[in-house]
Amino acid sequence: MEIYSLAEIMNGIKGASAHKINKALGRTGKVWQAESFDHVLRSSENLDAKIAYLVENPVRAGLVGDSNNYPWSWKKAFVNSFAPVLRA
Repeated sequence: MEIYSLAEIMNGIKGASAHKINKALGRTGKVWQAESFDHVLRSSENLDAKIAYLVENPVRAGLVGDSNNYPWSWKKAFVNSFAPVLRA
C-alpha cells in the first residue's frame, strides 16, 4: 500500500483535469495555480467558516452577485455532522 501526500494527490488531480480542459478548449498551458495549501480544521465552527468562505468564492471572483446563483455550487443545505448539538 502506497501513501501519498495531499500535495501529490492535488498535483495528480490538477494535472489530469488540466489536460482534459486544455484538450476540450484546443489549447495548451497552465490551468491551475501551483500550490498545495492544506489546513487542519480544529473545530466544527472552523469547518463552518471554511465552507462559508468556499461558497462565497464565486462572488469574490466577480462571477455572480449572489453565491446562490452560481450553477456549480451544491444546492442542498450543508449539515455539519460534527457540530455540537445544543440541548435546552
